[in-house]
Amino acid sequence: MKSWLRNNKGFIAFLMMFGLFRTAVADWNPIPSGSMRPNLLEGDVVFVNRLAYDVKIPLTDISIGRTGEPQRGDIVTFSSPTDGTRLIKRIAALPGDTVEMRGERLLINGELADYTVLGNAVETIAPLGELQALHLQETRGKASYPIQVLPQIKAMRDFGPVTVPADNYLMLGDNRDNSGDSRVFGTVPRSLLIGRAERILVSADITGNWMPRVDRFGHTLRLE
Repeated sequence: MKSWLRNNKGFIAFLMMFGLFRTAVADWNPIPSGSMRPNLLEGDVVFVNRLAYDVKIPLTDISIGRTGEPQRGDIVTFSSPTDGTRLIKRIAALPGDTVEMRGERLLINGELADYTVLGNAVETIAPLGELQALHLQETRGKASYPIQVLPQIKAMRDFGPVTVPADNYLMLGDNRDNSGDSRVFGTVPRSLLIGRAERILVSADITGNWMPRVDRFGHTLRLE
């Protein structure tokens, strides 16, 4: 064993440094579900900037310094407040915001978001089969991005009003009627944020033929 360690010490050091890099600087996150459709698809792998908001001690959630402030519209990875599962959602509301939803429409601090119809799509959900989906452009100030609704299924289309506590964030999936988010587990403390998803690295059609989706490689997730 000692001989093996001595002969492979360079490789072992590389693995250790790579592990520290992933836990403190940058990471990647595979997308396993359709909760962020139409912007993230099953089989996308996104680049996560772990230094976007905080510098943390490697292998811990202990912040030693803030590097930036989360913004409405950021797509972030975080640990679920209920069971620690890593999730990826969009920040819908910031600390101090009063937020509610009425018939799929968001109100932030009493102001209704603007919605523009983009078109129709189809999503397959087992065991329901193919469902008609509606794509909308949701705009709130500088934050503007497509969302998806599924009118045919039962979903939580109304909630609140609730006020987001200090150092907490309200998260929603872009696929509004097929997402377990803050409507289920409540707001997310800043300490549970892992990083900001900034770009799709690679993508493959894992629900179909597993072919690469080259047109999605390198696609930015940052709001302009």
